[in-house]
This record gives sequence, C-alpha cells and structure tokens, in this order.
Amino acid sequence: MLKELSAGFCLKTFLAELVATFLFVFVGLGSTLSWSSAIPTVLQIAFTFGLGIGTMVQAVGHISGAHLNPAVSIALLVGAQISLVQAFFYIIAQMLGAVIGAALLSEFAPPEIKGAFGVNQPSNNVTSGQALAIEIILTLQLVLCIFATTDSRRSDNTGSPAISIGLSVVLGHLLGIYYTGCSMNPARSFGPALITGNFNHHWIFWVGPITGAILACLIYDHLFAPYLISTSERLEILRGNMVEENEKANRRKQSRFSLKKNTLSNSRRSNINIKL
Repeated sequence: MLKELSAGFCLKTFLAELVATFLFVFVGLGSTLSWSSAIPTVLQIAFTFGLGIGTMVQAVGHISGAHLNPAVSIALLVGAQISLVQAFFYIIAQMLGAVIGAALLSEFAPPEIKGAFGVNQPSNNVTSGQALAIEIILTLQLVLCIFATTDSRRSDNTGSPAISIGLSVVLGHLLGIYYTGCSMNPARSFGPALITGNFNHHWIFWVGPITGAILACLIYDHLFAPYLISTSERLEILRGNMVEENEKANRRKQSRFSLKKNTLSNSRRSNINIKL
C-alpha cells in the first residue's frame, strides 16, 4: 500500500481517471440535449457514449487502465486485480470527474435544451424491478467484454480493447435507453443526478451495475477462464503489494500456456495495474 502511494501511483492514475471520466460524461450527456434543430436519436446517444468510452480507453488505458466506472473498479477488486487503495482512489476520481463533467455541461447548455439532462430513470411502465434487472444484465455483458478483451493469457486476442469495449457500451445503450436511459455506470448516473437534484430511483443505478459487474467477474474468473491464485497472493494484491506480485507473475509467465490450447495459466495478467 505504501509503495503505491510513494511511487506517485495515486496522483497520476487519480488524475487520469478523473479527466477521462469528466470528458466521457461531458460528451455523453451532451448527446442527450434536445436542440430544436436536432432532436437526439437513440443511435446518436448510443454511439456517443460508446465512442466516448473507446476514445478514453485508448487515451488513458496505459496510465490508469481507464476504468471510468465504479462498477468496473469493484469487479476488478473482487477479482483481486487491483488493491483496495487503488479501487478507493479510482472511485473517488470517477465520481468527481462525473460531477465536474455534468456541472460544466449544465453551465454551457441553454436552459431550454437541457430537458431531463440525461438523468437515468425507469421509463414509463417500467417497474423498479425491471429496471434493476436490465441494468444488471447490460453491465454483465459490458464487464464480461472487459475481462475477456484484457485477458493477457489469450494468444488469439489480436483486436482492439478500445473498440470492443466501446461497442459493448453502444450495445447496452441500444436496448437500455428504452428502459432506464442506460447507465451501466454509477458515476455516469451520479453526475447529472447531483446537478439536477433528481435522485428518484437512483439506487437502481448503483445496485444494478455493481451487481452485474461482480457477477461478470465471478462468471469469467470461475467458469469461463478460471483465475487460479492462492489466498495469500490475493491478499497481497488487495493490500497493495504490487511489486512482489508482479515479480511472481513474471516468473509464472515462463510456464504459461495459451488459451487457444484450452489450457489456463495461474495468472491472468502480468501487470496488476490493468491496462484496458
């Protein structure tokens, strides 16, 4: 834990997550504004959020991993891929970035075009239970995509994680907009809710995405591609002993097999600071 703090880890990655989440929320919410000359469409909103995520993954993925989403950070924490300190600072940065993005957009947008300002709410005739289920399922597919596209054990993974993750966000919006406006991201929901003061049904957009993300972690790590790691190693990662864990991971790389041959290694990634 102290090694993370002393190495400047927190400041650099904190700022990367804050700035990236700010830009993502600013652009994403901007696509929901109702200009009289151009009413936003579902396709426009879906691709704006997807392109925003894809762009930020490409921009800061090598710095912080570009989580931009508390649900993603919590899933990686549950999977023992980041430390408690890292998860804490990431979530704080994401929340601040989302609030700043929503606040600046609110200042720049004429009052008559703000509408609901992208606040996530269950649509008419959609119950809270249905909205919750949709958020769980949509976040499940997103986090499964993240885990699969960033799995360094895969020798067949030659595509771009930024594109894959961005398209997963687009996919979620193409369905989810009709139900809840589509969140999949507690920070994205918190920013506009705080600025507008509208927290009706807000709990759905925390419980749903976090539940879906944890389910995705458990399914991928324990069913699809078992991530074999001892309890002591898991605790080292959670405590922030990243240097020691990285050395162990590098030693394990020498005996790692390809997923193409249906053989899984004992370590998913050679670097615990996930790079999306």
